[in-house]
Amino acid sequence: MPKVTVDGIELEVPAGATVLQACELAGKEIPRFCYHERLSIAGNCRMCLVEVKPGPPKPQASCALPAAEGQEIRTDSPMVKKAREGVMEFLLINHPLDCPICDQGGECDLQDQSIAYGKGHSRYDENKRAVTEKNMGPIVKTVMTRCIQCTRCIRFAEEVAGVPDIGAIHRGENMQITTYLEGAVKSELSGNVVDLCPVGALTSKPYAFEARPWELKKTLAIDVMDAVGTNIRIDSRGRQVLRALPRINEDVNEEWASDKTRHAVDGLVRKRLDRPYVRRDGKLVPATWEEAFAVVATAAKGAGNAVAAIAGDLVDCETMYAAKALVRSLGSSLLEGRQTGLAYDVTNLAAVNFNSTIAGIETADAILIVGSNVRWEAPLVNTRIRKAIKKGAKVFAVGAETDLTYKVEWLGNDLSLLGKLPKAVAEAFAGAQRPAVIVGGGALKNGQGATLALVKTLGLIKDAASTGSGQGWNGYNALHFSASRMGGLMLGYAQPGGIADIVAAAPKLTFFLGADEVDFSNFADSFNVYVGHHGDKGAHAADVILPAAAYTEKPGTYVNLEGRVQRGDRAVFPPGDAREDWTIFRALSAVIGAPLPFDTIDQLRAAMAAEVPALGVEGLAAYEWAPPKLAAAASGEIGYPIKDFYLTNAICRASPTMERCSVELVRGEEYLEAAE
Repeated sequence: MPKVTVDGIELEVPAGATVLQACELAGKEIPRFCYHERLSIAGNCRMCLVEVKPGPPKPQASCALPAAEGQEIRTDSPMVKKAREGVMEFLLINHPLDCPICDQGGECDLQDQSIAYGKGHSRYDENKRAVTEKNMGPIVKTVMTRCIQCTRCIRFAEEVAGVPDIGAIHRGENMQITTYLEGAVKSELSGNVVDLCPVGALTSKPYAFEARPWELKKTLAIDVMDAVGTNIRIDSRGRQVLRALPRINEDVNEEWASDKTRHAVDGLVRKRLDRPYVRRDGKLVPATWEEAFAVVATAAKGAGNAVAAIAGDLVDCETMYAAKALVRSLGSSLLEGRQTGLAYDVTNLAAVNFNSTIAGIETADAILIVGSNVRWEAPLVNTRIRKAIKKGAKVFAVGAETDLTYKVEWLGNDLSLLGKLPKAVAEAFAGAQRPAVIVGGGALKNGQGATLALVKTLGLIKDAASTGSGQGWNGYNALHFSASRMGGLMLGYAQPGGIADIVAAAPKLTFFLGADEVDFSNFADSFNVYVGHHGDKGAHAADVILPAAAYTEKPGTYVNLEGRVQRGDRAVFPPGDAREDWTIFRALSAVIGAPLPFDTIDQLRAAMAAEVPALGVEGLAAYEWAPPKLAAAASGEIGYPIKDFYLTNAICRASPTMERCSVELVRGEEYLEAAE
């Protein structure tokens, strides 16, 4: 490890570190625009200049200079100060200085660094250049006159998103950042370039002119648009959520978020259920809570123990536990969360867990993807697989061919291939130290098929005896795509035959917890109570609607696909008469005559943790490994469960932004504005 001196402070730095990283280890702030920790080094903004001895008597770009033994680095010398002032003066030559109308105002790196490191005036009075705006799709708004050509957006699109749609054209003062043929950026991660842009050249199109950052209340939350469990910050004003931004969590989402996570929030104020409804004479009519509860209580009395609860994709563990407690008090154990017919063995949760962990999959050296469009089902797992490939991993896939943004050897679209894998796959896995299989919803549909054979023949378990304690390597991974799935499985929301068992039991009273993807024709003879927040498919099929809170409107516990227990807080209050889900079940239980034994969310969480201890502690839950119980080897073509990335749940379907993304990016149609 080389020893360097930074402003008189001597320290050791890791081999391969840059001078910029050495300065930061010494506690010195180095301004930068083009440099980013997760992107390749460009070295083109020159804002990070420092003085280095021995070396040429001129300032050097610290981001691109390796730290070497004996270097003396100065970050505060007159030479460095003058050089940074000169660079800032150059950067502002063509910048329009339109901060009052720029959406980046208040959280702009150029603003901050011009104050801290600039001269305060400019010697240039030439006309500024102007650049025409570019079309980057429904998510990213462009004002390219503000661009300082840091190229962060280009490097992100190519290196992280894997969609090299953004590039630079022309040279010198005429250089412009644009999408090729000025088309939309066809990536489900395109919104991240807005966070990366250090100026106001790329901003959020749906959020344009909505608010200033100092007006917003910031709340830490967990995203529910997929099963990754992205850590987010909800920014709200009054009773409305205005945006969702990612928080840094190296184990889960790094600092990225999918476009659905960011921009489905405008669906939270549309098509909302804000009062109870009761079906009378075939029509849903508004009712009071007392009237709705009385109708449900009457139905419960007539149903006896023929009661079921079906959990949707977005619900929290507290809601599922409260519903389970109510159903159990009525004498039933009919619980299910796999709405669309998935049926697989859950007697051992490690067999349906992402055991390699999200961060761990990027260390795999051979990966077989079975029945999963990872790019749509878990975009931030897909970015980790891209990292694994950069380190030399080989990726094979069974399923319908699709663009996963990296090189994949497609083996065919038939589950029976798992029993006769090609020689190249066997050889790759035989020589792998950390082999992994990712089994998606398309392969889990009819049970886990021949995947047990994969565990044995591909050597997925290394040091199997210790995998339960988090040591060793377990490369068997089930990829869920619903935020509530792992939490529901831990709470028992799984029948041996899936939802078919619920239908066969013919319940007389069924609670749908935000469940909108169910085939409601199977429940025509049941009294259906919908507890949810949007007037989607479930509400249309309900006999009683009890308006509940969305994920931004309640504190909640969520378990992601790797078994990580996380909690989010409430950002805003539910609209109208809507209430938090668990309080609805608590109040309903009192009307039915079987009051649940908790009155506060802390009491509920204590009861839930007593029943499922892992849900009481945030962090990775430990599952002792045992292979899944499997039926005969499956065969047949694989159908991916997600048909449209942008319209997977009720919130997305209520979002104008997600509808526009679906039209332009998935269906390839022109989105017509009202005036057109």
